[in-house]
Amino acid sequence: MKFIENIQQVAELQPDYLGFIFYEKSPRNFEGIIPELPKGIKKVGVFVNEYVEIVVSLVEEYRLNVVQLHGDETIDYIKELKQHLPKVEIIKVFGIKDEFNFEILKPYEEVVDYFLFDTKGKERGGNGEVFNWGILKNYNSTKPYFLSGGIGLEGIDELQSFFKREVSQYCHAIDVNSKFETKSGVKSVKELKKFKEILVKKS
Repeated sequence: MKFIENIQQVAELQPDYLGFIFYEKSPRNFEGIIPELPKGIKKVGVFVNEYVEIVVSLVEEYRLNVVQLHGDETIDYIKELKQHLPKVEIIKVFGIKDEFNFEILKPYEEVVDYFLFDTKGKERGGNGEVFNWGILKNYNSTKPYFLSGGIGLEGIDELQSFFKREVSQYCHAIDVNSKFETKSGVKSVKELKKFKEILVKKS
């Protein structure tokens, strides 16, 4: 999210999370004021290889509930972050293309609250492409994860099929972004509402 009016409009749909990107190279980079949100919506700050001190400062300034790490952050980096922010949830992002070695996740299990699986592409995120969810059949952890990467209205049937398979048992949340944008940082409230209504109706 990026603009106040759009933030308020999307917040009326009562998502579980709203994301704010703090990465200067992103066209969605957030600078401004986060309006008061309805209770129950968690504010997520997205960071890429940022200094711990800056992450802590922004979490405190914006009263973020969750930190999403989208870079090459190490175990030690996350441990240091948790020392400063013991009550903040940590999401670590991993990009998946045609294959993925899930063994690399094991050291992170004790220091993060969730994993997020996104499509590996030229950008750190927002590539608008779906990866092969069948790869998740090799997921060998019980850590809950977010499913991300090019999820939109046209993929609802595939999403419903995914939810019916055992591979989805640890899927905690669906992360949607670029497929619902009218421009960088601006979401179509109409399409998001439709997406939510269809999912709720079919579940």
